Amino acid sequence: MQNNPTIIISRTDSIGDVVLTLPLAGILKKKFPTCRIIFLGRDYTRDVIRLSEHVDEIMSYDDLLKLDLGKQLRRFQELNATHILHVFPVKEIAFLARRAKIQNRIGTTNRVWHWFTCNRFVKLSRKNSDLHEAQLNTKLLKAMQITEDFSLTDLTGFYGLKRTPALDARYNTLIDQTKTRIILHPKSKGSAREWGLANYSDLIKELDTNTYQIFISGTAAEGELIQPLISQHPHIVNLTGTLSLQQFIAFINCCDVMVAASTGPLHIAAALGKKAIGIFAPMRPIHPGRWKPIGVNAHYLVQEKDCGDCRKSMDCHCIREIKAAAVKKIIEKDECS
Repeated sequence: MQNNPTIIISRTDSIGDVVLTLPLAGILKKKFPTCRIIFLGRDYTRDVIRLSEHVDEIMSYDDLLKLDLGKQLRRFQELNATHILHVFPVKEIAFLARRAKIQNRIGTTNRVWHWFTCNRFVKLSRKNSDLHEAQLNTKLLKAMQITEDFSLTDLTGFYGLKRTPALDARYNTLIDQTKTRIILHPKSKGSAREWGLANYSDLIKELDTNTYQIFISGTAAEGELIQPLISQHPHIVNLTGTLSLQQFIAFINCCDVMVAASTGPLHIAAALGKKAIGIFAPMRPIHPGRWKPIGVNAHYLVQEKDCGDCRKSMDCHCIREIKAAAVKKIIEKDECS
């Protein structure tokens, strides 16, 4: 292994995926304390990536795409990287890394283009694995002589989220410090089966307003979709469409509980140590065994049944059969501080 290696972690997909990749940086820093970690990601995940104290530099894939091929190549060469981990395989990035002559190009054997672009291989099939996504990510480290099997508890200790932003005063005034603060995130941008507005309404009815303060989060477009829920419960605080990702992260950090389907905000909350309650469909590959939140206070709910009849529909009755009382029970357990 080179002295002071420079390692690119390439993960250019969604927020939740990026959160579950951040432990790689922590593991690498522990194994190679003087290494330099560059995270190659999308601009919209930048505020998540920068949370980790283990990431030394962020490289924007969006900026890279604006350049012609020659300038892309020079940009890669300027990094002087010794390794690249193709955690989320992208053909164009793989070919660029080869042309830039990065010495150790690590990818899985099941991508055809990796056979032409990588020179360090790991046999790994995510689709059929029983491992969690965060554990699957660590398997690429075998090519760097890190062969340890990491439990989900182990991985929780490698997030390194020490750079949480401060919450702006205008949002801080919304928070009632005398109550347990709960964020409900009903929508998922189609990335997950959803619990349904009726169930969120039932949960809101179950929660005593003298004890709990409830916030609803989401994008502006999602806010329009959940307006009936907001109108039905005028005491809840509507955050939809109001927060940047950076300020949403800060807001999550100032609250106690997040309830959501398998979404980026759920994984952010879990990584920040909040009580993150994920609501899942019992369907491979989107089941909690692969995607449940991981953190010191992370939880999930799922029906123990076959969900095959819901596979072709986003309207999954299996997830909607989970009762609000079950979520409330987790919220009340051990009283949030």
